[in-house]
Amino acid sequence: MAQAQAQTDASDTPTQGEVLSPPATEEAPPPEAPPPSRDPDDIPLIDLSRLETEDLRLLYFDPSETYLTPYVARSFQNSLNFERRIFGWEPWDQVTLLLKDFGDYGNAAARSSPNNALLIDIAPLSLAYETFSPGERFFTLTNHEVTHVALMDVWNERDAFWRRAFGGKPMPVQEHPESILYNYLATPRVNVPRWFLEGSAVFMETWMAGGFGRAQGAYDEMVFRSMVRDDAHFYSPVGLESEGIFVDFQVGVNDYLYGTRFFSYLAQRYSPEQVVQWLRRDEGSEAYYQSQFRRVFDLSLNQAWNEWIAWEHSFQRNNLEALRAHPLTEAVSLSPRALGSVSRTFVDPRTDELIGAFRYPGVIGHLGVLDPESGEIRHLTDIKGAMLYRVTSLAYDPASNTAWYTTDNYAYRDIIEIDVATGHEHMVLRDARIGDIVFNPADRSLWGLRHLNGYVTLVRIPAPYESWNQIYTFPFGRVPFDLDISADGGMLAMSVGEINGDQSVQVFNTADLTAGATPTPISTFSLGTATPEGFVFSPDGRYLFGSAYFTGVSNIFRYELATQELEAVSNAETGFFRPIPRPDGSLIVYEYTGEGFRPGVIHPLPLDDLGAVRFLGAEIAQSHPVVTNWTAGSPANVDLDSLITEQGHYTPRDEMRLGATYPVVEGYRGRVAVGYHAVFEDPLQFNQLHMTLSYLPNSPFEDQDWHFDIEYKTLRWRLRYWHNDADFYDLFGPTERARAGDAFIVGYHNSFIYDPPRQLDFSIDAAYYTGLDTLPSAQEVSTSFDELASINALWTYTNTTRSLGAVDHERGWRWNVALGADHANGETFPSVRAGVDFGVPLPLNNASAWLYTAAGTVGGDDASPLSAWYMGAFGNNYVDDREIKRYREFDSFPGFAINQIEAQTFVRAVGELNLPPLRFEDLGVASIFLSSMRPALFVGALEAESRTGLNRSLQSAGVQTDWNFTVAHRLPMTLSLGYARGFEDGEAESDEVLLSLKIM
Repeated sequence: MAQAQAQTDASDTPTQGEVLSPPATEEAPPPEAPPPSRDPDDIPLIDLSRLETEDLRLLYFDPSETYLTPYVARSFQNSLNFERRIFGWEPWDQVTLLLKDFGDYGNAAARSSPNNALLIDIAPLSLAYETFSPGERFFTLTNHEVTHVALMDVWNERDAFWRRAFGGKPMPVQEHPESILYNYLATPRVNVPRWFLEGSAVFMETWMAGGFGRAQGAYDEMVFRSMVRDDAHFYSPVGLESEGIFVDFQVGVNDYLYGTRFFSYLAQRYSPEQVVQWLRRDEGSEAYYQSQFRRVFDLSLNQAWNEWIAWEHSFQRNNLEALRAHPLTEAVSLSPRALGSVSRTFVDPRTDELIGAFRYPGVIGHLGVLDPESGEIRHLTDIKGAMLYRVTSLAYDPASNTAWYTTDNYAYRDIIEIDVATGHEHMVLRDARIGDIVFNPADRSLWGLRHLNGYVTLVRIPAPYESWNQIYTFPFGRVPFDLDISADGGMLAMSVGEINGDQSVQVFNTADLTAGATPTPISTFSLGTATPEGFVFSPDGRYLFGSAYFTGVSNIFRYELATQELEAVSNAETGFFRPIPRPDGSLIVYEYTGEGFRPGVIHPLPLDDLGAVRFLGAEIAQSHPVVTNWTAGSPANVDLDSLITEQGHYTPRDEMRLGATYPVVEGYRGRVAVGYHAVFEDPLQFNQLHMTLSYLPNSPFEDQDWHFDIEYKTLRWRLRYWHNDADFYDLFGPTERARAGDAFIVGYHNSFIYDPPRQLDFSIDAAYYTGLDTLPSAQEVSTSFDELASINALWTYTNTTRSLGAVDHERGWRWNVALGADHANGETFPSVRAGVDFGVPLPLNNASAWLYTAAGTVGGDDASPLSAWYMGAFGNNYVDDREIKRYREFDSFPGFAINQIEAQTFVRAVGELNLPPLRFEDLGVASIFLSSMRPALFVGALEAESRTGLNRSLQSAGVQTDWNFTVAHRLPMTLSLGYARGFEDGEAESDEVLLSLKIM
């Protein structure tokens, strides 16, 4: 039963073995010599060290990540050498690589505009269902991410002309949307769909590792085999981005799946060399990726995509026939529908119900109880920070009907205890960074795996689960996962991945582990190159049951501990996962379907032979052996010491350079000003200096022909000065932001709570204005003073969430409190304002109801315009960059004119009904397409007391539809259409029509 994957020798895969420091009880590598002392004023908010070569600026947290820097730097340089050789790419600028430990699972990101940069989370990667390569993670991630940078940054002389003209590679910014065009001119290959970026990176990453990767992955084969079996819909290139990444339980992973498959098909059908030629940016090549595709392959991309879909059906039908040549294992379904992503689940012995966590489109990821008779799920609690595929880590005690689950699964994990019967829950460990939890019935302890600083530690959590004890910290590169403990508490099993990609299941005596000795397994087995997943003990402790793609299809395997015999006990057509042994000998398993994982029951029978499938990656290697020579080689071959040019600390202000400069247009009181914008910034954009100078030809306004704006921003502070402030969006009124005069502004921002989606932000701004002729916050209200000093403080708390497929928040609440004071003409005008918003999902998928409230009052001399708030209108410009649904904000009241409503004291409430979005597929072309329309109904009531003591009762009712579309492949835009009618004391007063285009 050898795995049906053709892979070249991957022996050159490296074998070398953040902000938080390891606790005293946890093993960690010894830090290097301490850095030289520095003046505290020179220490930035995020304290980073750097290692530089000619091509790389590696930033890291010292000392916790210092041990990684030599290997990561060599991995980067190794990847860079390969990209240069294959794509003829010379980096336009030095690549900045930031190592961080901000989450419990590894991840990475890349960009090439405004500069070349990589961000890598150092935690171990999730290998669930082999959706990621089990190879050494930094080798794999650098290969993938450097490919991204190379293919976005690739340039020829035409691109170089624009980069020199703009002083860099402008990135699209809302303040100056002309930058969208400039971004395309300077970096045309940034303007491609996400499936193109991810498909090309996964394709190259696989062959850079000698064929070891997702382009030869069994999960990908299973996905497309299932789609063909179920006659599922295949998305077009446009439909994939407009609908496919939103309505499917795998969301954005579809870009990886479709993109990788299409690139692999092209390599097999045509040649890998043509794929590379499509990706290169040689002289004479086409800037636009689709035009270059036609040049290389002599047909349109859409035509090739359709040919791939036809080929895929034929290829997978042959695979299905091969599998059906052997009797298939039937799974009796326990649910009328697939459940999307599913955690490990458990059976309540009292009711036979399944306790687990589920995440699928239209419903917020949650912990629930599945009734196997009806298929209905009893909701227990929503899961904060639910993961794709795994959802959460879940442990269960059947005796007390208690469960434990993890939240913040993409950040620092918490552990929550919940009573399954009542739903009562409480947190037992916050930010513990512990997952893969399992319950030991012998002593009622929890065991788990802790991720910190790139290491994995086995821990034990004794009842009442408020602290943990270190059992063992594994060497770097050894990553255990999927723990289980036998019913008598005597044995612990785990899957273990090694740095060279080997995977095995290892069984330990728990008594030996708690004794403090170095863990020595009493039993070990592996399944070739396949990842063994979800192995759990049978109730009698005789067997371990788990899954692996040993033959290329994920089947259930049984391992007998006494005899060490390993047997296959299923022959799946798509794939079986997460077995739950039952006392009667049957197994509950999860079968893969196109809508996620569906629970069912199988009867395990030892099988002598299983069906096997062909892999597209193996076909490529056989037909085009050139890919077997594309290996990047080992990072150990890189002589890093000879490449290092500088080491030290990273001080953002010292690293600031010109990022870009380009012409802009701005609006000023109904007229067009022309000018230039420049930005200076450090590579991580911690510190930025923005400057805009524009001129208004033939200005009819005295001393208002020149306009200047300069702003310096750090992570918490901003300093700004403007003279005759102009704004691009004033070109598309009716709301005007331009103001005459001068302003000096100092602002500060800090997040007192940053635990997304729970966040508490504080900001304070102090400003001094001269020469104003209208109020800074009310364009229709003239001033009676020449100078104004203002200070405003704002606290904002938010805790909202949404389900898969949503386009807006669906559940949660928010509050804000604002305190301010204005001072002019010797008078002070204090103000206070507060608001609370609350929303709940409705039974319809992606539908919700919200209530937005606000109240405020202003003190001071009633004769001054500063002693009132000014409200009215939707507030959106015809082209805008602010919130789409501005009617939610306190100073908006649709159906009335801008600033029409004056209120010294007010109370306001708006009720909103958000209906399910209407999704569109293939409505547009690749560079601009419509994805959804979201309708909302709202009604509002406002009680306002004016400066003269007049009390007014005002009402508003309206509708707004938001048409979400995408420009330049990945830039979101929204066209909003709306209508509202205003009422006073129940009598209709006026109406208003909304037409607004939101830029990014």
